[in-house]
Amino acid sequence: MKIGIIKEGKCPPDKRVPLSPEQCKYIVHNYPSVSIYVQSSNIRCFNDEEYVNNGVEVVDELSCCDIILGVKEVPIDMLLNNKVFLFFSHTIKKQPYNKELLKQIINKNIQLIDYETLVYDSGKRVLGFGRYAGIIGAYNTFLAYGLKTKKYNLSVAHKLSNKSQLDSQLINVSLPSNFKIILTGEGRVAQGAQEILKILNIKKVSKNDFLNKNFNFPVYVQLLPSDYYVRNHQILFDKKDFYQKPDDYKSCLNDFVIYADMLITGHYHAPNNPFLLSKEDLKKNKKLKVIGDISCDINGPIGSTIRPSTISEPIYGYNRITGLEDDLNQDDVIAVMAVDNLPCSLPKDASVDFGSVLIQKVLPELISNGDITSRGTITKNGKLTKRFSYLSDYIA
Repeated sequence: MKIGIIKEGKCPPDKRVPLSPEQCKYIVHNYPSVSIYVQSSNIRCFNDEEYVNNGVEVVDELSCCDIILGVKEVPIDMLLNNKVFLFFSHTIKKQPYNKELLKQIINKNIQLIDYETLVYDSGKRVLGFGRYAGIIGAYNTFLAYGLKTKKYNLSVAHKLSNKSQLDSQLINVSLPSNFKIILTGEGRVAQGAQEILKILNIKKVSKNDFLNKNFNFPVYVQLLPSDYYVRNHQILFDKKDFYQKPDDYKSCLNDFVIYADMLITGHYHAPNNPFLLSKEDLKKNKKLKVIGDISCDINGPIGSTIRPSTISEPIYGYNRITGLEDDLNQDDVIAVMAVDNLPCSLPKDASVDFGSVLIQKVLPELISNGDITSRGTITKNGKLTKRFSYLSDYIA
């Protein structure tokens, strides 16, 4: 089996890689039947020489390979006929900007395996960059609070070399007593955010205590869909029922947010789910100072997320009265962090974290054509697989 790592071709360029040089060396050493080739690139967080020094052959093109790994969408002119490709295709929600990409993948008889569609029998995702999105997103949210209040300063995440430097910056964070934080979600993103909260020694409290008690130290509450969605007829939250009939539910997140100084979102929001926090909710809220919208759905469930921010400028101001972007220093302005490619701030650490799971959970499946990779295959033999046949009208 010959595996190739493709040069990232999407603009703006992404510095992340699916496998680091040392991870490639590990695979070749432990899987004698596998060879790895890396397409030459001047944009990766690991340069060509680092791969060569780890015994990996750097080549100009990957036509010799059976399986090709990338991170972001592969441009159509870089697709190779009759190959197996793994990357984040951003097609399974019928994203209009990638419709032609999926059509050409089928025309070129490519087997497309999307990292997002690799799931266990339970439906839980196998791998992703969510942990580092949570880590960097939470860090940036505290950076935003420092900028808003001028109580402390943190370095912007992308100017730090690694997670150790990022962790060491947190010693500068200074929060008042009874500072209350809401964290939504329970997946990898939320778990990554909790790593930052743990370093800051912020205590987790129950929903009841969050709503009813004052503290002489900072606290946070973690809210799940069962906490912030209620059925219109006041029946207890039922996850299966919610997935089938989301229109029967509405958000009660604002019942918590009115007590919060900071909101960090780590939830997954499906397109047909009810909005969580409206512009009208925010207009009435005089307490909330910072929103770290790691989920970053533009003009979506969090009313303040009116545009994505960037790695170099991760914070902007949202005027709760006008609903428009405004000067961060104004009283009625909330500091918003809404970067949509957070793991790119620490590309080396994020890549190594991603690659370690890929080696452990996905590589054996690729070699044996196991259930996980079969289940995650979107296209094969020039057509959509059964699981993704719902995309037929999307590409028709």
